[in-house]
Amino acid sequence: MSSADDAAPVAVPDPGTWFGADDQYLFNAGDHTRLWDGLGGRLAHVDGVGGARFAVWAPNAASVSVIGDFNGWTHPGEPLRPVGASGVWDGFIPGLSEGSRYKYRVESSYGSVVEKADPMAFESEIAPNTASVLADLTHSWSDEAWMASRHERNRWDQPISIYEVHLGSWRRTVGPDHRSLTYTEHIDALVAHVADMGFTHVELLPITEHPLYASWGYQTTGYFAATSRYGGPTELMDLIDAFHNANIGVILDWVPSHFPTDSFALNAFDGSSLYEHADPREGFHPDWKSSIFNYGRHEVRSFLLSSARFWLEAFHIDGIRVDAVASMLYRDYSRGDDWIPNEFGGRENLEAITFLQQLNHEMYSAFPDILMIAEESTAWPGVTRPTDQGGLGFGYKWDMGWMNDTLEYFKEDPINRRYHHNKLTFRAIYGFSENFVLPLSHDEVVHGKGSLLNKMPGDDWQKFANLRMLFGWQYATPGKKLLFMGSEVAPWTEWNHDDSIPWHLTANESHEGVLQWVASLNHAYSTVPALHTLDTDAAGFRWIDANDDQRSIITFLREDGAGDMVVVAMNATPVPREKVMTGVPVAGEWEVLLCSDDAAYGGSGYEHPAVYETTPHHHNSYEQSIWLTLPPLSLTLLRFVS
Repeated sequence: MSSADDAAPVAVPDPGTWFGADDQYLFNAGDHTRLWDGLGGRLAHVDGVGGARFAVWAPNAASVSVIGDFNGWTHPGEPLRPVGASGVWDGFIPGLSEGSRYKYRVESSYGSVVEKADPMAFESEIAPNTASVLADLTHSWSDEAWMASRHERNRWDQPISIYEVHLGSWRRTVGPDHRSLTYTEHIDALVAHVADMGFTHVELLPITEHPLYASWGYQTTGYFAATSRYGGPTELMDLIDAFHNANIGVILDWVPSHFPTDSFALNAFDGSSLYEHADPREGFHPDWKSSIFNYGRHEVRSFLLSSARFWLEAFHIDGIRVDAVASMLYRDYSRGDDWIPNEFGGRENLEAITFLQQLNHEMYSAFPDILMIAEESTAWPGVTRPTDQGGLGFGYKWDMGWMNDTLEYFKEDPINRRYHHNKLTFRAIYGFSENFVLPLSHDEVVHGKGSLLNKMPGDDWQKFANLRMLFGWQYATPGKKLLFMGSEVAPWTEWNHDDSIPWHLTANESHEGVLQWVASLNHAYSTVPALHTLDTDAAGFRWIDANDDQRSIITFLREDGAGDMVVVAMNATPVPREKVMTGVPVAGEWEVLLCSDDAAYGGSGYEHPAVYETTPHHHNSYEQSIWLTLPPLSLTLLRFVS
C-alpha cells in the first residue's frame, strides 16, 4: 500500500480489540445499541501511527479486504481478519486520513465477489458515486440550554407543532444551477422562518444517505451517514445546533422498514441474504421494489437499534418518526395471496412487533425526553401504549384516519357537506385511543394529488377561505400538529422536489394571508393552554353541537382542566350565519381569539363582535348561551376572559 510503503512496521492489535467479547455477545444477542463505536471505518492511532481501523459484519464471507483511493481500488486490497466466531472482520490500515474513500471487497463462501459500501460509515460520496468516506464527527455543541430543557418541551401537555421539511427543495439558489442549499446555507433562512412561523419542531425527511434523490431519502443506504448532497456531517450538526438555539426541536424521519437493492449497499451484503429475508415473500417489498429487514435476526436488530440511537446521541436529534410502520406489522402488507403466515398462522409480523417494542423501550430508556412517532395507517391497537402493557411503546402516532376524512370533507362542494358531516365528527369516537399527531404531510401533495389549495372547492376566494378553515380545523382539533413545508404559502401546484417552494406567491395578499393565518394559529396553539394542555386527554374536549349538519356548523369546547376554555365554531358554507345560539359552560365574556375570515388573513372581513356576552338561556346542555355571528367559510376561536 503506497501510504505505508516507507513507514515503520505497525503492531496491529489483535482481532477483536475494537469489537470485544462484550460487544460480540450483545451484537449476536440483538441487544447492542452502540455498534458505531466498534464497527465501521474509523480514524484511529496505533503505536502513535495515524490511520483507520475497520470492522465489518460479514459472517458468510471467505475473505474481506479494504480497497480505496489509497490503493488504487485494486484487488486484493488490505485484508481484514475474522474476529472469533462473531462474523465480524477487522484490521488497521496506517496512513489514512479524513476524506479517504473506501469500500469492502467481500468474497463470499459461495464464490461470488462484491464491492460494498460500509454499512456503518459516517459519510458517503455524493451520488451517483457510492464509496464510503472516513469522517471525523468531532463537534463543539452550543445547545446545552436546549438539551437541559428538552424534557419540558416534549411533554404531552406541551404544544408540539411540526414543520415537515425536505432540505433539497425548501429553497434553491437562483441561477442556472438552481441547486439545493447546503446544511450551512439553511441555517439562517430556514431556522428564522420556522421560528417566525411559531413552529416548535421541524421534521426532516430522511437525510440518511440515499442514492436516488427522487426517493426523498426513503430508500436509505447509509443508516449512519448524513447525505453528502448538502454537506458534511458536522455541517448538519451546525444546523441542528442552530435550531436548538432558536428553541426548535429536530425530528428525524427514519426508515427501518425496507432498503434499496442497489448492489453496493446492504442487499446480499456477504453474498447471502444477510440483512434481508431470503424468501422474497418475506424479504422483498412489492410496492417499493426494495428489500425488507429480517427482524428475527439478532444482528439486524442490533444494527437498527444502533442506527436510531446514533442519531439521538451523536446528532442531538430530539425525536424519530418511524416510517411505514404498517408495512412492518403485517406479513401480508400489499402482497395479495403471496405471503407466509407467522408460526401461529396469522398475518402479524411477530418479529417486527418485538423489534418495535425493543426500539421504543431502548430509546426511551436512554433518552426519556425524546419523541418516538409512528406513521401507522391502520387500526393496530396500542401503538402508543407502553410496552409493559403490551403496546408498541411509541409516544405518538400519525392520525391518518383524521387526515383522510378531513380532506374528503373539505374537497366536497359546501352544498353537499351536509351529507358528509360525520367525516368530521367520527374522529371523536377514537380520538383519544392513542396519542395522535394530525398530519397534513408531503404525501398529500404529490403524485398527482395536487396542492392543498387546489383540493379546495369553489372559486379562488372560496379556495383560500376553505384552506384557512382547514388549517384552523387542524389546530383546533385535539392532537399535535404537522404541516408540510410550503403549505403556509398556499401554492397552486403540488410539491416538486426539483424546485423551490414558490415563495414569490406571498407578494399576493391571499397567499400572504394564509402565511399570517398559520403563524397566528401557531401562536395561539402555543400560548393558550386550552388548545394544547389536554391534547391527548378526552377531558380536554367536549362537543357543544356536533349535529347541525343541515347548516354545516360544528361547535365544540377545548379546555385545560384549570379554567382556560376555548369555543371552536366552524361554518363550512359560503353563507354567513347570524345569531347562531351556542351553549357555553360559564357565564361572562367570550373574546374572539382568532377568525379565519378576518381581512388580515385575506378573508372577507365580515363584521362580527370582538367580545360576546352570555345570556341565561339553556342550550346544548348548558345554562348559558351566546349568539354567534359566523362569517362565510370560516373557523372562529373564542376564549373565555371573565
